[in-house]
This record gives sequence, structure tokens and C-alpha cells, in this order.
Amino acid sequence: RVWHCAWDPTGKTLATCSSDKTCRIWAKSAAAGNTWVTVAELEGVHSRTVRQAAWSPCGRLLATASFDASTAVWAQSGSGGTTGEWECVAVVEGHENEVKSCAWSPSGSLLATCGRDKSVWIWEVQPGHDFECVAVLNGHTQDVKQVAWHPAEDALVSVSYDDSIKVWTEDPGGDDWSCAQTLTKEEGGHASTVWCASFEPEPSRHVRGPGGTDSRRLATCSDDRTIAIWRVDDSRGLRLEIDAKFPCGHDRPALSVSWGKCGLIAEGGGDDSVRLFAPPRDAGRGGAGDEVNCVAWHPTDPRCLATASDDGTVRIWSV
Repeated sequence: RVWHCAWDPTGKTLATCSSDKTCRIWAKSAAAGNTWVTVAELEGVHSRTVRQAAWSPCGRLLATASFDASTAVWAQSGSGGTTGEWECVAVVEGHENEVKSCAWSPSGSLLATCGRDKSVWIWEVQPGHDFECVAVLNGHTQDVKQVAWHPAEDALVSVSYDDSIKVWTEDPGGDDWSCAQTLTKEEGGHASTVWCASFEPEPSRHVRGPGGTDSRRLATCSDDRTIAIWRVDDSRGLRLEIDAKFPCGHDRPALSVSWGKCGLIAEGGGDDSVRLFAPPRDAGRGGAGDEVNCVAWHPTDPRCLATASDDGTVRIWSV
């Protein structure tokens, strides 16, 4: 089972993680056209499933979150590229059990993790690849499935098995973090587990915020088989307001969502399909195999999409 896939910031390599306790890094073969080959296998650190991988903004570090309750941080030796050796430079521990997700802040100075223990941890990167816990955020009443940073600010969104979305921000004094907003069904949100959240890469020219400025949006997907679109109001301390909610068209849960630079929202579900949405229209693509656990848009090619599936495959689509 391949749980997750993540492009590096340049789009030249793809990291995938699996129930086989490894994370693999792939690059396009110079000799075989569109064939992708494994250029590194990160192993020997995690003792259970690797659930998610996240590249730092600079692309020189890769974090892997595991069901063994740890998050490993890997660095590439030498000059980098696609052929350099990778080594584990830190193992971050604190969660009581499975770590479900990890994500770097846009500045690369913070790493967020979340897990089955219902908590979100924020770690500050120190010299020498040390990581200091600066906040433990409690508030969810069930597993926290994923964390996602705002693309331009140190503000964090978490989604959970408790059917809620939470927004976390740093207090004005910079000494603590707190929950700025909780979004549930009553606020127009989801009626079941929220699996994934993805921010719009750039502010939308089609959505106006206060003062007529362009506004960024957030997409979330759920066990209730819907996608919700939230408008981000930065003038109110990063508040989210429901903009739209629509069925994803699956007959099983919507598991992953990714907002691409092309303006399309890719969504993967439990019914062997990946769907592309430009609300209100959508286009379906079958053939991913079993449950589609992750969808990830290429960071520079707006028509390239990667998917990871329960059948052990990773597919790269031209859309």
C-alpha cells in the first residue's frame, strides 16, 4: 500500500511512502523517456508504516511521519541532485502513538506533526538539525488526520476524525499558539471525518476579500463524500468562511485533495477514481486501483498530477 506522494519543490523528484516502512525517491530516467526510477530508498529508521512525507521549502530536507510514533528528517549529502546519498539527520519523538501527517511552514523554520493521540505538535528547527518542541496543541477529540500550513503565513490548519477543521495561529507575543477557529457542520462544514485540506497556491482573482483584494481559498474533503471550499479572510486573523460545498461524485469516502496551480482541484477517493474539479464542473479519471490515498499536483507543471494507491502503485498523469 502506497500511502502518500509528494513532489520536491522543483518537481524533479517524487517521494512516496508505504506500509513497507520505507520512503522512496523517484526521478525520471534519462534513458527511458517517461519512465520513473527509484533513485533512493530511505529505510532502516521507521519500524512501522510510513504514512506521509513532506519536503522542506528549500528541498534539502525531507520529513517522514510514521505509525511508529516518530517523524524522521532526512538530508541529502553532497551537491544534491537526483543521485546524492540520503541520511537520517534527526528523529523527532513526542507523540504517544501513530503520527499521521507532517508539514513544513512556508519559511521552513517550523515543522508540524499530528497523530492518533489527538494532538498537533509544532517543532522549531535549530542549528545542527535539532528540533525543539515549541507547542503542543490539544483541542481535537479524535485522531488528527492531517496538518497543512497557509502558503504565505505561519498559520496552521488541522483536520480530524472528530469531523472538524481547526485553525491554529501564534499569539501576538510569539510565545504560544492557540486555536483561532473551529469549523464543524454547524459552520457549513463536514458531517463526518475530514481527511485532507489543501490551500489554493495563489490568491484567486475570482474571489474578493476585504477592500477588494484577491482572496486565497482552502479545499477540504471528507468521509461524507463532499468537498468544501473555504474563503480565507486574512483581515480577521486568518478566519475561514464557507464559500461552497458540493458532492465529489464518489460512492465511497473522499480521501485526498490537492489544489493545483492550473486552478483545478484534484480529489482521490475510495472507489478507484481520481476526479478533477473546476467547480461546478468536474471530470473523472478511473484506473488508479483500489483506494486512492493521495493526490499531488506537480509544483511547476500545471498539467502533471501524481497519485498513490492501495494497490501499491504510483501513477503520474498528464491532464
